[in-house]
Amino acid sequence: MQAYCFRMCLTNKAENRITFPKPDNYNPANYELLARVFQSGWKELFDKFDDIPNHKTDTNNHGPFSIDYIGMNYDYPEASYEKRKQIIKQHEDYQKGLMYFMITDPRVPADLQKRLQTWGLSKDEFKDNGNWPHQIYVREARRMISDQVLTENETLGRKEVPQPIGMGSYALDSHNTQRYVTDKGFVQNEGDIGVHAPKPYSISYGSIVPKKGECGNLLVPVCVSSSHIAYGSVRMEPVFMILGESAATAAVIAIDDQVDVQQVVYKKLETQLLKQKQRLRLN
Repeated sequence: MQAYCFRMCLTNKAENRITFPKPDNYNPANYELLARVFQSGWKELFDKFDDIPNHKTDTNNHGPFSIDYIGMNYDYPEASYEKRKQIIKQHEDYQKGLMYFMITDPRVPADLQKRLQTWGLSKDEFKDNGNWPHQIYVREARRMISDQVLTENETLGRKEVPQPIGMGSYALDSHNTQRYVTDKGFVQNEGDIGVHAPKPYSISYGSIVPKKGECGNLLVPVCVSSSHIAYGSVRMEPVFMILGESAATAAVIAIDDQVDVQQVVYKKLETQLLKQKQRLRLN
């Protein structure tokens, strides 16, 4: 499962900036690898400080050692709410500790550190949560397994998609899934991919409905039936919006016709989706 992080809203506007706080359970040894990355000459620290209005950023993970807490989210999908709170707190402590490390530790290159010290959390964002995002970025968790499983074959155009209800086009993208030490003693990240989808691809109705007999009144536009690799592309918010509209349309038909979602007549669904200007196929 690909790693999680918090997407931070940062600012370099002095009057709206809060210095990165020292978190609970801070231990600079947790960031030894980052110090070594900097010592190797890596300088791309600010490459994912993506601009948004009002001198702010949408800051995401970037580089070999960054805000993704690699490998520490494995228990999250099936954990209790209490256990999930613990996992989220561990991610928060790690990420806050990372930012604090970079503005205070002498092993961080002076030019990068000086520049980073001009950044901080935004005073006017998440004011009821210590200026920290409310939600962790769950890139991937549980997925349904249905009769139709979307795989890289469909996303790369190698296999025809039956009964399409929408389209995706994002790259097959996964953040790292684990970090380990090789038999030669080197640290290795594993699982980061970015494979270009050659053209927009269709998504099947069968990928959002359970297997026949499992549940007759459930439609799943987010935790769709797909492989890990294909989900790396499907997991974009525009695709969830597309599939959400198609799922709602299918639900109305199932209710009106008094049938299970697996029994919805596709031709009727297709006709209605096209009336709604939904795009089902490339051509």
